[in-house]
Amino acid sequence: MKRDYYEVLGLAPTADLTEIRKAFRRLARDCHPDVDLEDPEAETRFKERAEAWEVLSDPEKGAAYDRTGSAAYAAAR
Repeated sequence: MKRDYYEVLGLAPTADLTEIRKAFRRLARDCHPDVDLEDPEAETRFKERAEAWEVLSDPEKGAAYDRTGSAAYAAAR
């Protein structure tokens, strides 16, 4: 089962778009596969964070995620 997207980005579910953007950029920079060449799991963490950003940054997808959670959202994709 996937982790909660807010948890992935280290945010509260009440976070606004500005907070989501800042958290994603900070975390993505830290674990980007081109930057963190030593860590074999960096790419996996980066992809998880990018997926969370993709959903939470889109108003429609974010609202659907907030209503249904990650399991229901993943099934609908």
